[in-house]
Amino acid sequence: MKKILLLALIPFLMLSCRDTKKTNTTKNTTVAQQEIHKELYGFWVGDFYTKEELEYEGDMQGSFDKLNINIKKITKDTVIAQSVVAGNSRPLLGKLSEDGGKITFILDEPGSHKYDGKFEVALVGDTLIGKWNAYDKELKWPEKEFKLLKKKFEYNASLMLPTEASYVDWSEHKMIKRVDTAEDGRVDTLEANPFYRSASDQIFKLNASTNLLKEDDVKNLRKLDLQIIKNTIFARHGYVFKKPTFRNFFDPVEWYVPVKNNVDDDLTSIENKNIKLLDRFTKYAEDNYDAFGR
Repeated sequence: MKKILLLALIPFLMLSCRDTKKTNTTKNTTVAQQEIHKELYGFWVGDFYTKEELEYEGDMQGSFDKLNINIKKITKDTVIAQSVVAGNSRPLLGKLSEDGGKITFILDEPGSHKYDGKFEVALVGDTLIGKWNAYDKELKWPEKEFKLLKKKFEYNASLMLPTEASYVDWSEHKMIKRVDTAEDGRVDTLEANPFYRSASDQIFKLNASTNLLKEDDVKNLRKLDLQIIKNTIFARHGYVFKKPTFRNFFDPVEWYVPVKNNVDDDLTSIENKNIKLLDRFTKYAEDNYDAFGR
């Protein structure tokens, strides 16, 4: 009799479980919020600087870190974005506010990195302007400012470094003593001065993205030449440079947009072959320390 009773209850139990699942599914389902201001999606790129740097540099352009804020999604309650600056790529989460047609953002980095902080952003015309404040107030520069314009990133194999700039690696130097010969023939050794390695004009002539380089093209180049030619490949693909030397070279370049931490899968066959050649010659190349310290 008990068995018959249990068998009779099974359909009711199954129905009850199904109803419970239905209720739970209904409770857990949330309606996706509608995306707004899609016209703001994309890369916003520009200078990232302190007030002291701005006062010191005056009107000199391209001497600051380059900041890229990539806005990915905006809803009524949430803004999802990403910041790239000084070799660091950090997720951003925040909220957009509108007041009388004025759009502002508050965007927070996670706080798990020493240089994380909060971005306060306002849209003024076609420009995002604002301030960044570090969570760690003990940093040397706990507050910075920025002005960003919307910029499209596209790989272009023909892009080259601007010839009007000088390419000197100010991150390292050698102390070199100079000899001065007087009119009476006396030779005086002057005190040692800092000299820095510099690149030759070959960095403006060799394109390792469009042309397959030969050994004769690179065998007499300086070590810095080889490094710049190689890293110009990565810059064309939007690589985020970690080393200050290469950030100093590429951040001021108008076409350079830092977007990716790894571009290995984006490299072309020609670029991969040229990188191997450049690496082989870089290993044994020497540098010219001929730029006098500033």
